This record gives sequence, C-alpha cells and structure tokens, in this order.
Amino acid sequence: MGEGNSNLSSKWMEGSGPYSDIVISSRIRLARNLSGYPFPHVANEGQAKEVYELIKNALNEQDALEELNELDFMNISDLSALDRQVLMEKHLISPQHMKPGYSKAVSLSNDEAISIMINEEDHMRIQCLFPGLQLEEALKKANIVDDYLEAKLDMGFDEHMGYSTACPTNTGTGLRASVMLHLPALVMTKQINRVLATLPQLGLAVRGIYGEGTEANGNLFQISNQITLGVEEREIIKSLEAVTKQLIDQERHARKLMLKDRQKNLEDKIYRAYGILRYARVISSEEALNLLSDLRLGVDTEIIEEVESKILNQLIVQTRPGCLQKMEGREMEAFDRDVKRAKVIRESLN
Repeated sequence: MGEGNSNLSSKWMEGSGPYSDIVISSRIRLARNLSGYPFPHVANEGQAKEVYELIKNALNEQDALEELNELDFMNISDLSALDRQVLMEKHLISPQHMKPGYSKAVSLSNDEAISIMINEEDHMRIQCLFPGLQLEEALKKANIVDDYLEAKLDMGFDEHMGYSTACPTNTGTGLRASVMLHLPALVMTKQINRVLATLPQLGLAVRGIYGEGTEANGNLFQISNQITLGVEEREIIKSLEAVTKQLIDQERHARKLMLKDRQKNLEDKIYRAYGILRYARVISSEEALNLLSDLRLGVDTEIIEEVESKILNQLIVQTRPGCLQKMEGREMEAFDRDVKRAKVIRESLN
C-alpha cells in the first residue's frame, strides 16, 4: 500500500449508485468454513495453516474467474500495524482481523469491491462492497466468487441447518447484508430514535460506522439483518431493501420540511460547517465527521453546488487516524493528526 490519497479510495466511496444521496454503501458478506477443520478460534497453528494454504491455492489456480484473477493476496502478519488499521478504516477487514494470528490473510480486488478475509471468525468471509443501494448487485458478485470457491473446496454444509458458521447467528445462509445510511435530517428533527426503535422488531440491527459497539458519529448508521437461519438470501435482501427505502423516504421528507420551515437556519448550519472545514487548522476526528455530515447535507439538498459527494465519502475514511498517518508516512501524536486532518480537508475542498 503506497503513499498519498490515491490508495485510500475504494469503489464504495464513489458517491454513485441508486439513492446515493442517502445510501453511502451496500455490503454483502458470506461466512464460509471448510469441512473437517475446527473454526479459527479453536484451531491450532497447523490446522489454521492447512486452511490458509487450501484457500490460497484455490484463489491462485490458473482457471480462476476473471473476478479472482485481479485479487491481491496479503498475509496479515506481513502487513504493518498501520496498513492493517487502514484496511479496517476502509471497511475491508474487521477490527478482529487486524490482530496478527495463525495464518490470517486478506485477498482484495483492484477496486476493493471484493475482499476475502481468511481465518477471521470463520475460515472465509467473502465481502462485496458497492456504492449506493446495490444489494442485489453485491450479492450477485459475492455468489459468483462463492460458487467458484465451493467448486474447489469442501465447505461445511448441512441440508437442514445450512452453512456451518462460528457464530450461531450466521448459521443458515451465512449471509450478512448491510447498508450505510446518512440520516442527518431525521437526527436534527429528533425523529431518529423513534424510527430506529422499530428496526429490531423487523429482525434488523442498527450500529455505527464501524459496526458493533461503535456510535453513529456523523449521522451515519449501519443497518443489517440479524437472522440468517430459515430465510433465503433473496428474502433477506428484499426485506432490508424495503426497510432502507422507507428510511430514505422518511429522511427525504424530513429534509423537505427543514428546507420549507427553517431554510435560513439550515443554510446557516451548512455554511458554517463549510467555512470551518475550508479554513480550520486543527480539527478532531469526531468534529470532522459531524461537520462533513452537515456539508454533505448541503451538497445533497443543492445548497452547496461546488463540492462532489465522492470527495466527502473519501474524507470520511481519509480523516481517520490510520489513513492520516499513512499519508504522512509516519506515526503521529493526536494533536499532529488533528493538524494533518484539517490540512487534508482544506486541500480536498479548496
């Protein structure tokens, strides 16, 4: 992974795709395990290495799919702590996969739309990450990769229970589908708690930008399915997509009301955020995320016309601690990161 901003962008940050004014990204993740081998958390070094080699060989075979020919296979232990942190901040590996361990790896496509984690919680986690609301497209791509690997490897599967997974909540299809939503108007109009409170009743989980245990900073919310057993893949996708479209309608309605009833206040909030982001010399991670959220609302409501949403999507990630240090080429103290963060934002917006 090289220096500069170019390597800190991924396909999901493009700001394209359906409903991209509210849906930042769509993610499909398939949990798969090899038959006859213990799950990674109970495997010994020898067993983990066998799994690692079997998957690596399958990914490297000459008749590999076009999607797999462009994959870059990386052993987690060969990466620096900073490179691992950058991969996590870009949502390409999990926080758990950052820690070095027995034969852990990640395989990434050139545009980083496909990432395959090896020996994380499961032997394999196949992930596809697309911009906007593209759950169907992401599932199609994930299934192409999955079908190829299933033809090469003996997967743990039971006719009644489905795919064997380390966590019982993934048993069945092994599918976790999620969308990242930007919902600032629902937050500002104090409707967000009421809206999100209904989601667990629909079998959906709500988390922050980096998943379980993280807060919804920057008005970014991750919505995902909780149930995989006894539900078909298409059903999971259809259900999540239907709820997502309801949330999109509610957010758009809240934006219209704000533009109608308190336009000057909204414009003031957005232009103040824009001014701080363009001229600040020191800015914290949390403040940056919140101000970028305000600015993005301004772009999506066409109050601000000269900024691309793609730049704002990239800044969500590029202002994280690991990415800032990667750009600088060295480890930095918190204050130095705050100075660097302000500089990166200024240069991106000016």
